Amino acid sequence: MQLYEHINGLGRDLKSRFGEKVHKLTINASFTCPNRDGTSGLGGCTFCNNASFSSKTGSQLSIREQLENSKPGMRAKRYLAYFQTYTNTYAEVEELRRLYEEALTTTDIVGLCVGTRPDCVPDATLDLLAEYQQQGYEVWLELGLQSSFDKTLDLINRGHHFDAYVDAVTRAHQRGLKICTHLIIGLPGEEPTDSLITLDRVLDLGCEGLKLHPLHIVRGSQMARQWKHGEIQAIAQQDYVDVAARMIQQTPWDVVMHRVSATARKPTLLAPDWCDDRWPVLNQIAQRLVAEGGQGSSLLRC
Repeated sequence: MQLYEHINGLGRDLKSRFGEKVHKLTINASFTCPNRDGTSGLGGCTFCNNASFSSKTGSQLSIREQLENSKPGMRAKRYLAYFQTYTNTYAEVEELRRLYEEALTTTDIVGLCVGTRPDCVPDATLDLLAEYQQQGYEVWLELGLQSSFDKTLDLINRGHHFDAYVDAVTRAHQRGLKICTHLIIGLPGEEPTDSLITLDRVLDLGCEGLKLHPLHIVRGSQMARQWKHGEIQAIAQQDYVDVAARMIQQTPWDVVMHRVSATARKPTLLAPDWCDDRWPVLNQIAQRLVAEGGQGSSLLRC
């Protein structure tokens, strides 16, 4: 696909350093979230129903079993273990060590991607991840920011503000850890320019990777009820393409694009319908980048 000729994608980045294809394998380690158990809040984020992003049965298997079961059919010989579901630093550090090392001691695993919240990365956890990086493992700390606007974070019940992200990134960078920041395009109350402002704030602070997501409205979430009552609208495909392309063009080439869109499956997905198929939107983003310039191109015109 032309898209990957015009962005510094994760696959390109890994192959340039490992000399061969490296694939991510998703893990459900049965974590919960401080925004669901009352520590930071109750009910979780208003967009959240993790069944839309992960297998319901994954947590019934051990981490090693999940990783081994995911390998058949993959065109790779090396893999990253991706702790994805909910908040994957939400445990005591020795429990985290047990879980992470079960993944790292599985054959052909060369590193970790750990998805979490900015308000859930204590120093001891960052020290543990830095320890693995110092041992030669590939380590990415994936922080779900979504927006830099506190009013938006309050509206979607994130349970933290932008200052928590600033603090987490600062402490992670002090240890040499790489950050991949997750941003959602199309959040309630936000204009396209807000996503661009959030991107600028993230880039000014410094990050090594980005994931862009369209807002999914999924069954079982608070947003599903708001959508059914006409209180919020789903983002249109063309609007997403416009904003995502501009954000990519505004991102320096050395920042690794881990993802530029995302899908969810029906019947869990309620809206927008186009998020059920990844290829049309990726092709449209590619066409825009081909016509107007790829990653970092708007910086070159400044």
